[in-house]
Amino acid sequence: MGRIIRTALRRSVSRVRHVSPVRPSAARGSVASVYAEVEADFGLLAPPVALHSPAPVALAACWALLRETLVASGLATRAVKEAVAASVSRSNTCPYCVTVHGATLRELTEGRGLTDGTFAPVEAWADRSGPRPFPSEQVPELLGVAVAFHYLNRMVNVFLDDSPLPPNAPAVAERFLGRFMGASARKEYPPGTSLRRLPAAPLPPDLVWAAGNPVVGDMFGRVAAAFDAGSRVLSGEARDVVLAHVAGWDGTPPGLGRGWAHETVAGLSPADRPGALLALLVATASYQVDEGAVAGFGDAELVELTSWASFTAARRMADLTLRATEV
Repeated sequence: MGRIIRTALRRSVSRVRHVSPVRPSAARGSVASVYAEVEADFGLLAPPVALHSPAPVALAACWALLRETLVASGLATRAVKEAVAASVSRSNTCPYCVTVHGATLRELTEGRGLTDGTFAPVEAWADRSGPRPFPSEQVPELLGVAVAFHYLNRMVNVFLDDSPLPPNAPAVAERFLGRFMGASARKEYPPGTSLRRLPAAPLPPDLVWAAGNPVVGDMFGRVAAAFDAGSRVLSGEARDVVLAHVAGWDGTPPGLGRGWAHETVAGLSPADRPGALLALLVATASYQVDEGAVAGFGDAELVELTSWASFTAARRMADLTLRATEV
């Protein structure tokens, strides 16, 4: 069954919307290197990572963000990290990530004397409804996981289906998915191996909370610089409009209408509005992104723009989490 799950999830790369990811058999250079490390350390070629492959720098940044927070061994246990991942994914209404990380958490904790309430305090912290229940030394890792999933949830909502499993998969498939993911999650992984693909860069002031862990801090400096490069798809004026809106956003979904977004970009030139509108939707209402919103963008620039917008929102959510939960 493990082989079947691995094959099914590898094939699910073909179900990515809006862009055409690099097929594993066609991967070369840095893309092939990332694909190999994802399969070795995560257990499978995760479609949320592979969808970035039309933009190799964004691919390397996405994998570094996920690996050095969730996967790499550290002070926090993998089970606690998976609880944070699942909680953030629920708050962002990302059923794909809830399925994967909820199943992994159940497999890591089943039969170990843990109750449903074991992770309630850290789950409440992750969705900003409770104080921080862990020592400050673990903030870089666990807030790092939260940032990773605020980022990934948005990218998944834009590019992937609601489930990682094939249509009409039997109910037992989710249980086997958990067993498959749990086998990989129980292993130890040395920190830092993903960083070699991205040049060193200073840690931005808003991410200073990551500095307490040298590897996580180093990773966030490199990843922030890599994703920031994606903003080149926008003009400087359009970029400033998006940044100003996200900086004043309170983290709650704006609802189903798009009037607020059109009003926000109304002062831009007609050529600038589509990119700014897409970035705003990805950052604050990723569930609203449709074919019309992505029309006119090439694969690489679409991945670059959406990754910048997603990471911009994830950074804002880190600030809001610290403000709401620090004691």
